[in-house]
Amino acid sequence: MRSDIPRYPQHIAVIMDGNGRWAEQRGSIRSIGHRAGAKAVQIAIEFCLEQRIGSLTLFAFSSENWNRPQEEVSTLMKLFLRMLDTEIEELHRRGVRIRFIGQRSDFAAEIREKMIWAESLTVANTTLNLNIAGSYGGRWDIVNACRALLLSARNPEDITEESLGRHMALADQPDPDLLIRTGGDCRISNFLLWQMAYTEFWFTPTLWPDITRQELSQALADFSGRERRFGLTSEQILGEQA
Repeated sequence: MRSDIPRYPQHIAVIMDGNGRWAEQRGSIRSIGHRAGAKAVQIAIEFCLEQRIGSLTLFAFSSENWNRPQEEVSTLMKLFLRMLDTEIEELHRRGVRIRFIGQRSDFAAEIREKMIWAESLTVANTTLNLNIAGSYGGRWDIVNACRALLLSARNPEDITEESLGRHMALADQPDPDLLIRTGGDCRISNFLLWQMAYTEFWFTPTLWPDITRQELSQALADFSGRERRFGLTSEQILGEQA
């Protein structure tokens, strides 16, 4: 039985949706929405630091997003570079550890080099794990883990949920307890498919640039009121808590 079910999220994952629609509603171009979304990222990080959340994983750019209009992709890459240039040292000062997950070879060499620099600079930090999913897809993650496991497995019996899980992205961190998706869509869009087997989902129509600390607090309050059973019955959960 599970006696270690957290009442407060240790790991929050976020699908930051709605930047483009936010800009369009204001008669502006989509790139303006992405810039506004970058400010919302700062709100989310600050919130997690205040609430002492252990890990925050942000879905910044999916493997499918490369198919968007070239102008939009270019803007996103410029914003990514700007963040790496201007935000990392402050995050390091506050004890945030940065990690990037996804297919790095898809990025330009300049961005890859800055990813390595940011990870190296912050590797010893422990206040918050900030995981940035870029050129990431959950199916890619599973396939990548299978390839890594097959290189080390000696026989079929070596292939288990536990051994495969050790090769998944973020294997050294707890699986997400809570997924927050903004923008109104109720799907997970190929994000952390393996890791979110028992994640609680919280969807909001609020567009990502409009996210507030109050709404993030609402998501945590909703999470704390849920009964997480992990396959058990309510009676079993109550028995463990007695």
